[in-house]
Amino acid sequence: MSYAIPFAGPPTVGIRGSDLRFPVRRIYTIGRNYAAHAAETGLGGAGGSKPGISLKPADSVIPGGSALPYPPGTAQLEPEVEMVAAIGNGGADIPREAALDHVFGYAVGFDMIRRDIMHACIADQHSWDLCKSFDGASPIGDLAPAGDIGHPASGAITLAINGAERQRGDLSELIWPVAEIVARLSALSRLEPGDLIFTGTPKGPGKVERGDRLEGAIEGIGSLAIAIA
Repeated sequence: MSYAIPFAGPPTVGIRGSDLRFPVRRIYTIGRNYAAHAAETGLGGAGGSKPGISLKPADSVIPGGSALPYPPGTAQLEPEVEMVAAIGNGGADIPREAALDHVFGYAVGFDMIRRDIMHACIADQHSWDLCKSFDGASPIGDLAPAGDIGHPASGAITLAINGAERQRGDLSELIWPVAEIVARLSALSRLEPGDLIFTGTPKGPGKVERGDRLEGAIEGIGSLAIAIA
């Protein structure tokens, strides 16, 4: 097949212990999926607002070890450390009890957000798209295959900025665990191989600056480090 313009193919993510790459089709993000973070946003906690769903462009993916140029149009860039679930088998209306069979593996990701733009969008009742859609907005580490690590339901999830811990939570605190997320998403739109799902962040996200080093880790899954340029 020939193309009218240069085309480099889909973005890809590394796979731990393999020379193969995981092609990225679509990125879903789940918001307010930890009650403590939902409460600190003022948008509802446990018993309040349900987790929300948004989308990011696939070409916002960058690998660990990258330098992320500080994005334009913002004075408040914030990372949110999240467990990322990668879909290996597609489907629609996937039942919760079968949902984990569709997950290829897991990684550590940063959902980078232009928080000031997000607040302006909320105030104006506009879409949040621009606050999460920019070059480098989705750093992600290598995928750990579920065949190697299983499906983690608990374990510490942390983010440190310049060596100082900023966020800490546990995967057991997810309001919607991965099986529930996959079931709900697949009832709204067919999931396909290559889809990535950022599953939500614990409390404590805050502003980062040029020159900062971000280090995330999830027990049993792996780690991720980038710098802000």
